Amino acid sequence: MDATHAIADALTRAEEHAPFLRLMLERHSELANAMRDKGIGAALALARTNAAAEPDVARALRIERQGLALTLAIGDLAGLLSFEEVVTHLSDLADRALDRAITAAIAERTPGEEPRGFAVLALGKHGSRELNYSSDIDPILIFDPETLPRRAREEPVEAAVRIGRRVVELLQARDADGYVFRVDLRLRPSPEATPIALPLNAAISYYESSALPWERAAFIRARACAGDIALGTQFLDAIRPFVWRRGLDYGAISEIRGISRRIRDHHARGQIFGPGYDLKRGRGGIREVEFFAQIHQLIYGGRETELRVPATLDALAALGAAGRIERDVEDVLATSYRLYRTIEHRLQMVDDQQTHSLPRDAAALDNVARLHGLDDGRALIDLLSGPVETVGRIYDHLDDDGDETRRLPGDVDLLERQLAEAGFADAQAALARIQKWRNGSIRALRTDTARSALEGVLPGLITALGHSPDPNGALNRLDDIIHRLPSAINLFRLLDARPALARLLGDILSYAPALAEQLGRRPELLDGLIDATALDAAPSVEQLAAEFARVERGADYQQMLDSVRQKVNERRFAMGVQIVEGAGDPLEVAAGYARVAEAAINVLADAAIAEFETAHGRVPDSEMAIIGLGRLGGGALTHASDLDLIYVFTGSHEAESDGPKRLGAVQYYNRLAQRISAALSVPTASGPLYEVDTRLRPSGAQGPLAVSLTGFERYQRESAWTWEHMALCRARPVFGSKNARAALAASIADILDRPRDAAKLLADAVSMRAEMARHKPACGPFDVKLIEGGLVDLEFCVHTTQLRNRTGFDTRLARAIDALTTAGHLPAELTDAYELLARMLVTLRLVSPSCDAPEEATRRLVARACRQENWDALLDAYAAARATVTQSWQRVVAETEEVS
Repeated sequence: MDATHAIADALTRAEEHAPFLRLMLERHSELANAMRDKGIGAALALARTNAAAEPDVARALRIERQGLALTLAIGDLAGLLSFEEVVTHLSDLADRALDRAITAAIAERTPGEEPRGFAVLALGKHGSRELNYSSDIDPILIFDPETLPRRAREEPVEAAVRIGRRVVELLQARDADGYVFRVDLRLRPSPEATPIALPLNAAISYYESSALPWERAAFIRARACAGDIALGTQFLDAIRPFVWRRGLDYGAISEIRGISRRIRDHHARGQIFGPGYDLKRGRGGIREVEFFAQIHQLIYGGRETELRVPATLDALAALGAAGRIERDVEDVLATSYRLYRTIEHRLQMVDDQQTHSLPRDAAALDNVARLHGLDDGRALIDLLSGPVETVGRIYDHLDDDGDETRRLPGDVDLLERQLAEAGFADAQAALARIQKWRNGSIRALRTDTARSALEGVLPGLITALGHSPDPNGALNRLDDIIHRLPSAINLFRLLDARPALARLLGDILSYAPALAEQLGRRPELLDGLIDATALDAAPSVEQLAAEFARVERGADYQQMLDSVRQKVNERRFAMGVQIVEGAGDPLEVAAGYARVAEAAINVLADAAIAEFETAHGRVPDSEMAIIGLGRLGGGALTHASDLDLIYVFTGSHEAESDGPKRLGAVQYYNRLAQRISAALSVPTASGPLYEVDTRLRPSGAQGPLAVSLTGFERYQRESAWTWEHMALCRARPVFGSKNARAALAASIADILDRPRDAAKLLADAVSMRAEMARHKPACGPFDVKLIEGGLVDLEFCVHTTQLRNRTGFDTRLARAIDALTTAGHLPAELTDAYELLARMLVTLRLVSPSCDAPEEATRRLVARACRQENWDALLDAYAAARATVTQSWQRVVAETEEVS
């Protein structure tokens, strides 16, 4: 059907089935003619023109509202305007109406004054630009006492309240021309006690310190829409951390769910699908689509700014694109939402009533269906039934919190018996812990709210810990965490909102003291595990760097450091959990740790350089580059690895920077290197990051922190010790431009490829290893790094073989071993030995950092991670791997005697 016929059909349906639209067509026949002759766009323009010609503000606003409502309705019925276009036009009308009303109210009271110091914040569907035909608007009015125009001897609050009242009157008072919008000011803080307009600073203070959880959710869709937009934006910027928190307050999510349940209970009749069904509040209806999006935005939006979009459809699309909800769920919810809102519009077109329920009367239901272009009410019910059931099922799954009435018993004997049945070997000790939590003697559990949150989560927590390998040990570590917290409310609300995390927490507390210690310092690390991708392999360095670099708009250098620490530690924590849960091969996890570290180096070095350049400028034709060595260079870190770095700068060491505070190149880059090391290592409010070790630089700890590329090359050619060249076998550029990295890589390759005196090389290597064994012996039988036949012996074998034969150079040890065994320089068995020892190192650093045998309950985890059937099989494989490495190293020792 072409546009002309579509409009004619829509006009006919409007006249036959919508008394309000029929009345508007009679009053505004010029708009009907414009639609027939020139189309919807021309009619919308004419509606605006008609309103502009009216000098009385109140009447002008009502005329515009009538004209736009009529034209949009016909365009909607004709299928010429999308749902998004309709609601955007209606929302823009609300913005214009508020703006004109504010200007008029201020001009009436203080003629000649500019309309400043008074702003309107749009919330709800107005804030998200999704208004329907008969929506209320739910603004919050704020003002600046310093700039608000007011009369002589008038208090700012009094002036602002009178302006606000006049604005409301202009919009919602009814006369012969109807009204513009109904205005509901009850979303402001304590509406029963506060004035209708709030001073800026008082409003900021309230939302930063006293606001309720549901008020956070309300501001997901807030925007400055009218009046002094700069003032409104200033307020929203100030409270953004309150709305979007990285350490999530699950009370807000519980509040949204509670609202949903109360709606279902209060509007019980409207929950039953069929005639009388409430499209807005009913199960599977509009609100549940909106709440579904908002809950996910609250969960993830603190970390991912791209999810902070107000409109429901935009939010669903952003969540789908980010992988936070499944694409098919996104499609179902978006399609259903458009359908619901469209039918809601049909209901409201009939008599311009704020209704959301399908008529119970059969004739009235048929009328709405025919307005929509269907045959009868049964066809409308059939159109909605599938989406309502599907959306309801999706939301039910999200809101499935189990039996909230279930609590652990208060009776001591009964509780002790229940703990024993749950799996606690020492039920009395477990009982004592729980009793101590319950009596409020611990700081984190002194408030009624905290203890209520504890009771809500205890049953699931005790069940999860009881099924863990070491229930009492896990409970003791949880007790340590609770003792360190200022408040345990968020931790318990998190576990309540995501029950599956309780089982995961039990595993972490039972198996991984290193992770448990991290949780004790920063329990919000658990937040990162709510993401379904948390147990996936870490993405590329480039993707990680982009993730780490995203910060709040206007964030300063210190905030950048905090942000990177939060994100990096969340990634590292999640990778540790991958090992605990058997979701990742320790070798791949080690590579992931290294990618995370390299991404952090790149982001923090860039930030430190940008900060440094503001004071000192740049050194022309020169730049900083960073070499990673050791496990970082080899791309295989553990949970606790240091970063071995060398700072190198390109260009002339005689150059000078061009900033306000000029520095010579050597001083410039040494200070900059200190800044970068501090950015990587100094603890901030968000905790520590990495230990940085720069002792492998030329001349060691006595040399300058940063050296020129020329100086680096000269030192390596003329002065470096054999052990320094061995270290270069795992050296690679981890920061710098493409050209700088290429120059460094070429320089390292050239140094490694130089011919060497085999006798001196082997003698130095054997001497160094013996010296290391004397001064740094293994700390226990499972120090797989330093023990005889461990990873250090293996590395010495590999690096001496590489340097002696000038082949097999690859910073990744596994690849280097493959190349050397293929060439016949090392035994083939060394590959398996390396993989076993490397898996053991990564796993044991996490679960048994003491170098002793892990606890009995953890041994199966270690064996599984190392791809062995059980602990005994792992011990046999460990002994065989050490024997292989020892034999290989002894051959090197024997060769030393032969060539000397």
